[in-house]
Amino acid sequence: MLLATWNVNSLNARLSRVERWLANFHPDVLCLQETKLADDAFPALTFEALGYETFHHGEGRWNGVAILSRVGLEDPQAGFAAGDEPDPDARVAWATCGGVRMATCYVPNGRSLDHDHYHYKLSWLDRLRSTLDRTCEASDDIVVCGDFNVAPADIDVHDPTRFEGSTHVSAAERDRLAALVDWGLVDVFREHHPEDGLFSWWDYRGGAFHKREGMRIDLMMVSRSMADATSAVLIDRNERKGPKNDPPSDHAPVFMIVER
Repeated sequence: MLLATWNVNSLNARLSRVERWLANFHPDVLCLQETKLADDAFPALTFEALGYETFHHGEGRWNGVAILSRVGLEDPQAGFAAGDEPDPDARVAWATCGGVRMATCYVPNGRSLDHDHYHYKLSWLDRLRSTLDRTCEASDDIVVCGDFNVAPADIDVHDPTRFEGSTHVSAAERDRLAALVDWGLVDVFREHHPEDGLFSWWDYRGGAFHKREGMRIDLMMVSRSMADATSAVLIDRNERKGPKNDPPSDHAPVFMIVER
């Protein structure tokens, strides 16, 4: 199986790129974030023509997440565990695809450490852990992936000193990621790539991509059974390139190959 995640930063702006990527890589499951579409505007028929069932959880101009699968799509769920207070934003969706419980996540940015959005971000990550506690077992085949807006360690930031005192690298955010690891999830990319200088996001400004000034914030957090079956995990850095008439997202796709 080839399982992938990609923050497309507006599916309307990036639809042709997503179609081309699907045609080139034929992923079994593609999780999208930041679609910026309402559910009735999601191009489900376009993806159906390419062989994919879809589940989209959106709200319009902001946020939005989706799961595309060509290996079945069962038990779709938007938001956190059933019975919980609804999330005000469309940031997480779940489905079982080919026997794997998938979650596509667009974790809140946080904005700044003294902002209410930062406390929302920490609470959001706590709720993600709580949903895992209540709906999954660590022994299951699980992939929780997406734009986490957290760099797990200093190695995941091109220059950690430039981010001191800001979001994405704070101890509280990293503690929430550690809580997912304690639950039983594995940062499978880092298991395969211990080296530094590997990023999934680059600012549009200041030539950051060409200067290799990025962060690794797009993660595939997977159960041990999935990690053990994974033969490769890669970032498609080429998809961050492109002309102005076919502009790229500021995020690159991340994908894993599972021998099943």
